[in-house]
Amino acid sequence: MDKKLNRVMSFGIPDVALQCVLEYIDDPRDREAVSLVCRKWYYLDALTRKHVTIALCYTTEAHCLKRRFSRLESLKLKGKPRAAMFNLIPENWGGYVGPWMKEIAEGFNCLKYLHFRRMIVKDEDLETLVRARGHMLLALKLDKCSGFSTDALQTVARSCKCLRTLFLEESCITERDGNWLHELAINNTTLETLNFYMTELKCINVEDLELIAKNCRSLTSLKISDYEILDLVGFFHAASTLEEFCGGSFNDQATDVNNYLRVTFPRKICRLGLSFMAKNEMPIIFPLAASLKKLDLQYTFLDTEDHCQLIQRCPNLEVLEVRNVIGDSGLEVVARYCKKLRRLRIERGEDEQGMEDEQGVVSQRGLSALAQGCPELEYLAVYVSDITNAALAEIGTHSKNLCDFRLVLLDKEDTITDLPLDTGVRALLMGCEKLRRFALYLRPGGLTDVGLGYIGRYSPNIRWMLLGYVGDSDFGLLEFSQGCPSLQKLEMRGCCFSERALALAVMRLASLRYVWVQGYKNSVTGKDLLEMVRPFWNIEFIPPRPTPGTLSDAIGAEQPAHLLAYYSLAGRRKDCPETVIPLYPFS
Repeated sequence: MDKKLNRVMSFGIPDVALQCVLEYIDDPRDREAVSLVCRKWYYLDALTRKHVTIALCYTTEAHCLKRRFSRLESLKLKGKPRAAMFNLIPENWGGYVGPWMKEIAEGFNCLKYLHFRRMIVKDEDLETLVRARGHMLLALKLDKCSGFSTDALQTVARSCKCLRTLFLEESCITERDGNWLHELAINNTTLETLNFYMTELKCINVEDLELIAKNCRSLTSLKISDYEILDLVGFFHAASTLEEFCGGSFNDQATDVNNYLRVTFPRKICRLGLSFMAKNEMPIIFPLAASLKKLDLQYTFLDTEDHCQLIQRCPNLEVLEVRNVIGDSGLEVVARYCKKLRRLRIERGEDEQGMEDEQGVVSQRGLSALAQGCPELEYLAVYVSDITNAALAEIGTHSKNLCDFRLVLLDKEDTITDLPLDTGVRALLMGCEKLRRFALYLRPGGLTDVGLGYIGRYSPNIRWMLLGYVGDSDFGLLEFSQGCPSLQKLEMRGCCFSERALALAVMRLASLRYVWVQGYKNSVTGKDLLEMVRPFWNIEFIPPRPTPGTLSDAIGAEQPAHLLAYYSLAGRRKDCPETVIPLYPFS
């Protein structure tokens, strides 16, 4: 009977042909659907699956993954919750790569691409990996990781001679010396991407960078830590294939600014980000501005007028990353000149230290112009000082390609023009039907229960959501939970909801796999949270604690309690720290 069923469900397609077809299906949701058709398709999915992303390392175990997908070529593994980037999660929460590395070394014989994000990676973990997989490893990404040193990087550089990508961005690395870069320069000829951007690595020898450029004729991307631009002239001359450069700095105050203007970038450069660049050095970009597709100005000293002057020379920009010093005037220039823009990220500036330009305020004016002028926009993340329902409606009307929308309302203004934002949020969600990721971080009164209900009703395809200071009561959360049929990951901060309402909402959200909440109405026992208890569902409680980097111990300020819950096939994790209280031990 089973053989007949398999034959029917395969529609007469030979196994070899079906396997060839499956190799072209990359979307994990399509893959999941295929694997559920019948046993044969489940088996063929296992044979042909090349890449897997595990959004939380405690949701399964490495040996289970190996048993299911023994022929994996690529693995992305995430550790600490995203809140760890903002110091909201205790440092010792977990996310150790060690248990995974042992299985990776012993069992995944086809693995060539590894990406670890927000994980604790020790030197011995990397040494284990190099001994077992160093000869075939093509890409190693240690993304916002910690726990390792340049000694381990030296081992990687010496042994992984086929590496095409070495990615260390925003990782916390203990620096012993710069030998790792020298080993990479003399041992590797295949490198395409080298990234140690936003790290504290200082022992960088420019001769090693030049040797990498000469030996690795396919080098297309280099992102480095702070390093004097004038010292990179030889590297730029040698790196004829370079398309992306980020980092560097303009540190030499004794140097005549005209010396900087003599720096010539490789002619293929189309993605650029320079650190500590001021108005006087800005002309260094002008010769290649028209060919730029990506520009990162987050770590420059440019004011609003400088942004306007530079951006109007970049008509082919597709990706732009700035601080809110760009202001509404800058966004109007973007809307006028950058018709191909697909991604825009506007981070918060240093306004609390008084370094923000007077014009550097992003509000409904700039967002309305952007929506009307950049119809290809797919990603928009922005900190705003003011916002209106009409501006959100403009985005819903014009930004039909928007897949990812994130808005944070800053609290520096005493009054906001138009609150609550219920009707604007509804219009945005109804208009942007392609939205898959959505973040809305407001202030008390920014969104009522009615607006929260709108989010639930008009978010049929959204899979990830961050909500901050939304809703008035439990009623709003329960209305929200009747919608969002595709929501898999939910993060909330500063909300007024009770434990019982949270538990009921989680039970109603049928697709939910992960939830993180901070700032709810927690009780001493957490008894009402047990309403969400179910098989394979782990619940962790992080008690209130002092806010890091403040005098909170003295003045009594502290971070509110956290709730973290997620599906897990691995059961209760064994490395749970004392600061985390498991409310429901898996059994």
